[in-house]
Amino acid sequence: MSDFAKEKIVPRLLITLCLLLLASPAAALTADEVLARVDRNLQPETAEMYRKLINIDPDGSRKEFVLYSLRKGRDRTVALFLSPASEKGRATLRQDDNMWLYIPEVGRPIRITSLQSVVGGVFNNSDILRLDYQSEYEPVALTEQGDNYLLELEAKSGAVAYDKLLMVVDRQALVPTEIECRTADGMLIKTLRYSELKDFGDGVMRPSVLETESPLYLGYRSVMIWGQITPRELSDEIFTLSYLPRVEELR
Repeated sequence: MSDFAKEKIVPRLLITLCLLLLASPAAALTADEVLARVDRNLQPETAEMYRKLINIDPDGSRKEFVLYSLRKGRDRTVALFLSPASEKGRATLRQDDNMWLYIPEVGRPIRITSLQSVVGGVFNNSDILRLDYQSEYEPVALTEQGDNYLLELEAKSGAVAYDKLLMVVDRQALVPTEIECRTADGMLIKTLRYSELKDFGDGVMRPSVLETESPLYLGYRSVMIWGQITPRELSDEIFTLSYLPRVEELR
């Protein structure tokens, strides 16, 4: 082979190899890696956020709540109710599997569970005070379905709200589009649907709307809308029972 031919072939081979290397990480993602990306894309590890939660009854009547939330790490989050007036000042804290509700009129935190709901509707406390999926679920299978991944997750303990999750993940954005929440024997409890991808700034690009419905609550729907998500350094003290009456000071 002439030197001229080598000069033309070698660069082409290098370009081909580079393209293969660039493409391989996405193609070679494991189930654990996909779930880790999903968690970080949905929420910064340490952040504050504002959300609106809307419960819609079969007759079309609605009840709306506005929450100010903070989270740190994979297993701590706190939420403060800003409206309606009847709920203003109430705060919820989650530390791993433990949850509390602080009611100013009572003056002390009350234990709550993941399957209860502090707002009624289809969302339960686990949905409202959601931790990283990695902290509660173990990936057991990952399959490719066109432009999506299908991720199968199993609960790490009996304290988790749902025994199994079937999560459809957009392969490009690496965020969920739909999640089926099921019992251990496969019965559907509810379906969560993420939509309306939004750039929140600071590198946060994620769906801004989450809607849920359940065959157990036919005709009822609940919607969660994120208005703001901002990375923020937070002290550990914020995520303690003694700090619940003071969460308002952080706004």
